[in-house]
Amino acid sequence: MSAEAADREAVSGSRPCTPPQASWFEFLLDPSLLEQHLQGPHPDPSPVQLIVQFLEQASKPSVNEQNQVQPPADNRRNRTLKLMALKVAAHLTWDLKVLEKGLTIPVLNMLLNELLCASRVPPGVKHVDLDLSTLPPTTAMAMLIYNRWAIRTIVLSSFPEKQTKPGPHQLNMMSLVQQEKELTENILSVLREQATDSIMVLEGALNIKKDFYVHTLRTLDLLAADPSTANGETESSTAGLRISADHLHCQVHYDLGGIYFQQGCSDPSVYEKAREHFRKARELLTKLDSSPSLCCVDEQRLAGYWSACKTLTGASDPSESQHTPYGQISCFMRNHDYGALIEAFIRDNVTFSLPNSFRHSIELELLHKLQQGDRALEEVCHKLCVCNAVRDALEGGVLSVSFHQLLLKPSKNTISFLLEVCTRSVDKEHRSETNKRKMALFIKTVCNRLEDVSLAFMVSSHKLFMELLQDEEKKILMEQMRKSSATVNLSAKPLPSFYDIPASASVNISQLEQQLILSLDPRHIQQILIELHGMAERPFWRVNSKWEVPVDYVNVILAIKDNLTRDLVYILMAKGLHCISIKDFAHARQLFTACLELVTEFSPKLRQVMLNELLLMEVRGHEAGAAEGNMERPPPDLVSRVRGYLEMRIHDLPLRQLVGEECVVFMLNWRENEYLTLQVPQSLVNNNPYIKLGQLIASTCKELPGPKESRRTAKELWEVVVQICSVSSQHKRSSDGRVSLLKQRESSMGILPRYCNGKIFLQSVDVEAVVVTLKELVNYALSLNPNNQLWLCTQADIYFVTNQYSAAMHYYLQAGTVCSDYFTKPVPPDVYNDQVLKRMIKCCSLLNCHTQVAVLCQFLREVDYMTAFKALQEQNSHDSMDSFYDYIWDVTILEYLTCILFKEDSISDQHKAAIKAIGQTELNSSNPEEVLQLAAQKRKKKFLQALAKLYF
Repeated sequence: MSAEAADREAVSGSRPCTPPQASWFEFLLDPSLLEQHLQGPHPDPSPVQLIVQFLEQASKPSVNEQNQVQPPADNRRNRTLKLMALKVAAHLTWDLKVLEKGLTIPVLNMLLNELLCASRVPPGVKHVDLDLSTLPPTTAMAMLIYNRWAIRTIVLSSFPEKQTKPGPHQLNMMSLVQQEKELTENILSVLREQATDSIMVLEGALNIKKDFYVHTLRTLDLLAADPSTANGETESSTAGLRISADHLHCQVHYDLGGIYFQQGCSDPSVYEKAREHFRKARELLTKLDSSPSLCCVDEQRLAGYWSACKTLTGASDPSESQHTPYGQISCFMRNHDYGALIEAFIRDNVTFSLPNSFRHSIELELLHKLQQGDRALEEVCHKLCVCNAVRDALEGGVLSVSFHQLLLKPSKNTISFLLEVCTRSVDKEHRSETNKRKMALFIKTVCNRLEDVSLAFMVSSHKLFMELLQDEEKKILMEQMRKSSATVNLSAKPLPSFYDIPASASVNISQLEQQLILSLDPRHIQQILIELHGMAERPFWRVNSKWEVPVDYVNVILAIKDNLTRDLVYILMAKGLHCISIKDFAHARQLFTACLELVTEFSPKLRQVMLNELLLMEVRGHEAGAAEGNMERPPPDLVSRVRGYLEMRIHDLPLRQLVGEECVVFMLNWRENEYLTLQVPQSLVNNNPYIKLGQLIASTCKELPGPKESRRTAKELWEVVVQICSVSSQHKRSSDGRVSLLKQRESSMGILPRYCNGKIFLQSVDVEAVVVTLKELVNYALSLNPNNQLWLCTQADIYFVTNQYSAAMHYYLQAGTVCSDYFTKPVPPDVYNDQVLKRMIKCCSLLNCHTQVAVLCQFLREVDYMTAFKALQEQNSHDSMDSFYDYIWDVTILEYLTCILFKEDSISDQHKAAIKAIGQTELNSSNPEEVLQLAAQKRKKKFLQALAKLYF
């Protein structure tokens, strides 16, 4: 070896060598490496990253020889990858807290469904229909893990999200966020629908007193080696990781308490159930050991839940309320005794009995009420802010943004109260040297922050200032104040511009982000962002996943180079749009105006975007006023701006489709028919489909007084409506698959006759587009006239064609109730005609309510015996069967029913009920026709009332 080579080897050998990150396919090639990797001190990739990689690879679609995309293949490779993902989760002992933190909802949903499959949970059977006590231990445990995750996810999804965690989709950023969000919402929708079943499964687990077992790496290996022979061992009572009944019950009580607490927002009585579950969780937690288990109860959160439940249910021990700090504060808040609340906060600055986070949460709660309009709380909020600032200072923490804002323009009373709190917080009995030094620093900070020199002198003349600050410190501060008083004319000082608000001292990021989410004050929002960008450089527009701006504007906003400006524009627009959606137009105007002022300085394009959004806000504000009864015509300026928007042509300007729609609807609602029919430029009519549709509607409305003259325009209008709903490649579709002209929104375009809607089905149309159109039309119609039986039947028809049979029955029955005084009178035959009745029959059949089918077959003009007989032969009926026999008046159907029941079992309860029904004298065929008709009407009425109780 040459000297040069030796030198190179010595140099390279002396460098620390970082092992390369393991790749997922290495574990696929040699599965034995997985356990070795997981047992390392700091495995890279981490366990949750491995789960994501394994499931991502296993769920990749394949492409066949015809270059067609196929679902993921069910082959050995993919099964092994899924099994390895389960083994990693088993290594984590199925700790949902860890899995929820590291995995997105779609990935965790995929993982737990694989666990159900591997654990032999019967597919296609509802978990609530299975008896946990009879299932193998690992099967029962898999069901419990899945249902625990389901209700925990429902609870967690109700909290604000900060940012999305890495998922398996590898698309560009915006597509990734949107796609994952839609997938997550779909899963959450299913979980919420099944929440009642999940709760029942977990409630059932609390009745099982034996120990539970969960899959480990070993049991999963046994299943992989030979599922048929390993099944017995993995299902035995000794396989897997043992979880004691107490450990599991503690966790289940905690999780059930969480879901009941969340449901308490809409049903306060449920808080009692939550309190009881939390009580049992606390009791079990005190006697549990620290052995490995699935018990991942957050004890601090449990204590908070327990305290909240006692307060909400009024079940607190009176003596406890008087003697515990939490009980006292809850009592003061409940009784609106804010004077006592402030006194308690001042005393707590000495005793430190309340956590600082709890104190700040009380301040935020009252601040929220203040922002909602309760101006009487302004002074209370200021005083609580001062108390919390002193507490922060004594703990050596950072001062809140709200306190820094308070010091920008405080009153003399505020400074006087601050000095009182400071004095009482470091009284002679509790004056440690550390506390005195912290208080001195706090007073110096207050002096430096006060712009009003007279207030600064008020602080410096206080005895606490003289006692706590060192001579040199006092000298420097006094000199600074004298210079300020000599040079600053406070009365003439101008207000700061939107961009001139100074950044205050650094504060806790999570606290700032929380304030950023809550604030609706543009200046406050900007100041918080300045603080945040001074502490960390990251996109703060992603702090809250609920902040959304129209996709048309996203690229323009995210292209802003300055990070602070980009965040500010995005957040101001998102908050403004949210305010419009909840009809808070005052705050929306403030936010949009501030955003307009900001973008005017650097972007003509964004300036026009904001002007357009302000116009849309004004239009919606006026329409909201009209909906509340204010029928005053819009001001000419607003009408002129709407015309200007419709005629605007600016190259490369992002335009939101919704704005154009709303402007046309606005012109139609206020009968600006002259403009739409005569004054609008023909080029706009040819190029803008909304204006074309609006012109046709306006023309038809103008010519309605003369039917003959209006036929031409009415025909043109109808042709356009049919064209909108027709299947054609000429109409672009949005990302959700709807025809772009038919975006779902709160329509105010009026109502088309129902008979017209039926004709749409006679054309070659896109049924999906028709459904979207009809849904919006009918919802709006029913909001105007909820008792119109024709519209109720149309709503039922929509649910029928979209396979929502229970909802369809609800509206068919509602249509009958409104025209028969809750079925005390016969339903008119034009409402329950044969077509409607046959649809009701099909709904009941598809819902497996076969006895209901047989009864309804009698309602037809000609009784449908074949369908009735077939329905009565069905064995799998989900209705009460014999409880409906009394509603059958057709003797032929009753005779058939008696016959088939006799063949099955001559002494069954059903057979007895059938014999009783057919033996009623009023059904005797020898009776006069009037008696038979009366018997039929009586049974019709009672049957429909019984159905209404079932479906309403």
